[in-house]
Amino acid sequence: MQVISTNTGTPGEIGRIQEWLSPLNPMQRHQEVQANRLDGMGDWFLETDKFLKWSNEEDGPFERVLFCSGDPGAGKTYLW
Repeated sequence: MQVISTNTGTPGEIGRIQEWLSPLNPMQRHQEVQANRLDGMGDWFLETDKFLKWSNEEDGPFERVLFCSGDPGAGKTYLW
């Protein structure tokens, strides 16, 4: 097994390693989703009392994280 440091590997080697670690291309996926998203999709969710309360809370030094769970294909990716 050959170990390649990201500090010393060539850009081609680093790219192959990154592709092997994660064959997903997040930027490409984001662009595809953004291009296919309809205006106003997910607005109903962003306007609910529960979401507005959560998004306007003062948490001090803590960051808020929104976790959306649901079946595959339910539309979570296209909410915003």
